[in-house]
Amino acid sequence: MIAEIAPKSLWKNFDALNKIPRASKKEERVIAFMKEYGESLGLETIVDDSGNVLIKKGATAGMEDRQKVILQSHLDMVHQKNNDTNFDFDTEGIKMFIEDDWVKAEGTTLGADNGIGVASIMALLESSDIAHPAMEALFTIDEETGMTGAFGLQPGFLSGDILLNLDTEDDDELTIGCAGGINVNATGSYGEVDTPAGHDSYLINVSGLSGGHSGMDIHKGLGNANKLMNRLLMVLQEKADFHLHGIEGGGLRNAIPRESRCWIAFAGDNLEGVLSDAIAEIKAEHAETDPDLEVHISKVDAIAKVADDSFCKQLIAAIYAVPVGIYRMSPSIPGMVQTSNNLAQVQVTEGKYEILCLCRSSVDSEKQDEVRAIRSAMAVLGAEVSVSGDYPGWTPRPTSTIVDLMAGLYREMFSGEPKVMACHAGLECGIIGSNYPKLDMVSFGPNIRGAHSPDEKVQISSVQKYWEFLLETLKRIPKA
Repeated sequence: MIAEIAPKSLWKNFDALNKIPRASKKEERVIAFMKEYGESLGLETIVDDSGNVLIKKGATAGMEDRQKVILQSHLDMVHQKNNDTNFDFDTEGIKMFIEDDWVKAEGTTLGADNGIGVASIMALLESSDIAHPAMEALFTIDEETGMTGAFGLQPGFLSGDILLNLDTEDDDELTIGCAGGINVNATGSYGEVDTPAGHDSYLINVSGLSGGHSGMDIHKGLGNANKLMNRLLMVLQEKADFHLHGIEGGGLRNAIPRESRCWIAFAGDNLEGVLSDAIAEIKAEHAETDPDLEVHISKVDAIAKVADDSFCKQLIAAIYAVPVGIYRMSPSIPGMVQTSNNLAQVQVTEGKYEILCLCRSSVDSEKQDEVRAIRSAMAVLGAEVSVSGDYPGWTPRPTSTIVDLMAGLYREMFSGEPKVMACHAGLECGIIGSNYPKLDMVSFGPNIRGAHSPDEKVQISSVQKYWEFLLETLKRIPKA
């Protein structure tokens, strides 16, 4: 049924793409798929040393004198699923279904981010009746976990004048700038002791949070499972005798964590009673943003070892001090988040711990200041703190030729005003622009909701609107 939605050429390719596992850093199969696809069309197809795929197609008749356009999307997708979903991302294709005006997936991420963009470019490459200038189709790898594909692009690999990035998630937006980002990693070890006598073992499970994109959704006040679990542990520390065994919270850096599990040893028979007020408070505070939030407490088999008490206290204090969510709003662009942090993952097990964050900012100095704040919090633990994956933002050029063209075209086609804006997500344009500073760039796309979470969905009518906008834009590309 998916392949029968209009425009059929786009949805057919999205359906084919979603049959291929394509997690970040595991893109071998999708790179081979895209290379075979380009060659099957008889088009020049190049795979660079990083794994990026470039497919070139000449202009249609009458468009030879136009500026050359680079159409760019990333091949990888975020692999996230609900805990109760039985699914193997390494071997299975995404299971999709249609609900009203939306395409969704069964308990997993959908891959519309950025699969709709990839499928759009594929539809253009195989078309015989769509007017367009000379095109370079650039499919990058590993956008979601490091942007290593964009970083690996070499000067001279591309020869276009205009870059259309198809990775924006609201169909009334023209994105002309984005935040940079940096990973912050805190690691260390701790001592373990035998579980004291008279303690039963319990599992505390925080689940059902909305989750979402840790950049685009960070302003929505969504619950962070790692922070909420830590809050419960602080309350427990204040009220009762317990010992920490382990924590498994969160997952990918670019997804707001939806779930966290914690194993403890507890002296007493009323753990739920001790935490009942705190649980009620958390659920009340998040009733609007995370209506399905649940906290379940259950007895488990006896735990032999627990963390020493001093480490447990330091861990709780350190996580409490880590900034989460909005760090600062932009003073110059109303409503735009300037700097934020996502406490993405907390892992505590068998004497080792790891705490992972993703800081984003459109101001590099402020991004570094937030790193200092996290370092300071982690100093309570004596953690070893490192940074990685630092990537630049994309400086807006609001009066560029392509922005003016597309803003005017949007008004003409849809009788409304587009939102010309910078976003708080990381887009590859900033990195690509560092090697190709003369490129005129803009990002746009259809309505995608819940990206990076199992609630991800893409709106069918919006894809049709976006597709018409893309085709008309290609027709109007100015002369070289």
